Amino acid sequence: MHAEVATATATAAAAAARSMPLPEEPDPRMPRLAGSPGFREFMLQGWGEADRTPVMADGAAEAAARHRDRLSVAFSGEVLAIVAGRAPMRVNDNAHEFRADSDFLWLAGAAVEDAVLVLEPRAGGHDATLYLPAPFRPGDEGFFADPLRGELWVGPMPGLAEWADALGVRTRPIEALELPGGALIAGTVPTTGPSAIIAARPRSAELARVLAELRMVKDDWELAELGAAVDTTVDGFAATALEIPNAVRRGGERWLQGTFDRHARTFGAGTGYASIVGSGAHAPVLHWVRAEGAVDPEALLLLDLGVERRSGYTADVTRTLPASGTFSTVQREVHDLVEASHRAGLAAVGPGRDWTDFHTACMEVLARGLADWGLLPVSVDEALSPQGQQHRRFIVCGVGHHLGIDVHDCSSASHAAYQGARMQPGMVLTVEPGLYFHAFDETLPPELRGVGVRLEDDVVVTPTGSEVLSNGLPIDAAGVEAWMARLR
Repeated sequence: MHAEVATATATAAAAAARSMPLPEEPDPRMPRLAGSPGFREFMLQGWGEADRTPVMADGAAEAAARHRDRLSVAFSGEVLAIVAGRAPMRVNDNAHEFRADSDFLWLAGAAVEDAVLVLEPRAGGHDATLYLPAPFRPGDEGFFADPLRGELWVGPMPGLAEWADALGVRTRPIEALELPGGALIAGTVPTTGPSAIIAARPRSAELARVLAELRMVKDDWELAELGAAVDTTVDGFAATALEIPNAVRRGGERWLQGTFDRHARTFGAGTGYASIVGSGAHAPVLHWVRAEGAVDPEALLLLDLGVERRSGYTADVTRTLPASGTFSTVQREVHDLVEASHRAGLAAVGPGRDWTDFHTACMEVLARGLADWGLLPVSVDEALSPQGQQHRRFIVCGVGHHLGIDVHDCSSASHAAYQGARMQPGMVLTVEPGLYFHAFDETLPPELRGVGVRLEDDVVVTPTGSEVLSNGLPIDAAGVEAWMARLR
């Protein structure tokens, strides 16, 4: 803003303020409670005990302790601090739902808003202390006056003692947090709230990288959490597909999105990411989370859905369904090509394989199929070359990623440890090739415009090969049609 404009604006604002009437004294029929001694005195007494037991995933505390031991080995002698973050404000004093930073979840075992987990070195490892704000309970003025931490507003909340018992770590008030100058900090550091006392401190890229790379190989507890998330997601696909006729009649894409989201919140902690529901011309839109359209009874319906467990572990599964229950000839041809690519990608997953193997396998099948349809301006070999990639016009996204406590897990890992690495037993990844023919792509024949197909499965690398966690859903066109018929 230019100086003269700023001066004029300030002058106008001051004039407007002078012209406004002064606040009147409160109406005695509706007094301000903060100024009512009788209210305050009465509210500070007469309250009993409430159940403040933390709600958390079974085995999470023990798993987190094992994770801390693994991190401790990598940073012997270093002070480490991992911050949970806090829920962003939606409007006024109304906050969004809190979801803790993933590294904090992995190391603490539960979501504790505004908390900081500190690992202090000792001989042979580290000692863990959780610094957190105490809730406002009966006897505190904040009990009835603070809409974010007052139990009268948000319900009974675990405090320092309850979290210490549940997590098996020492707890201290967040106000007592003091970190030495060389401490390494990771996690989500908010700019407001109790844990913002370290907001000005730099974050350690090295700590974030090591955490991401440690999280790549899942232990048995993590694999069980992921398996449960996938099983619940498979059930959610069935519940969502059953509602397709209702979505056609009314409600459209949002009816289906809401159906799955309700399922995820009922049988899990919620969704692991914004549910993608795309009908017809929206199916080729990679992240169509707006779900603003109708459901076309003759078009394909792309559903990319995942339930997140209370532990934070999430599924990530995609199927493309014919809303009518039966694929048209063109729809089936596209689905068959994606299925062939998908099967090639699944076959390329195994211990010791290059991470890029399944990407290469998927892309080769897609490029050859697109060439057979006359959709590539060059040969298959030229398209697959680094200088070509013309086939990627119809699949600009990747065809898989690590999966775990994040839907796109381990994103802070180095290239050498991620795309440049070999697969190891215990890694969990998605395989998700697709073809996305946008409705406004004039290089396509009319019958292909507005057709989008993606198939995505969640896969564990095992010592001898791989296991598809999401094989409860069919991937072939005939199997999809039969599955939908059984549901109805």
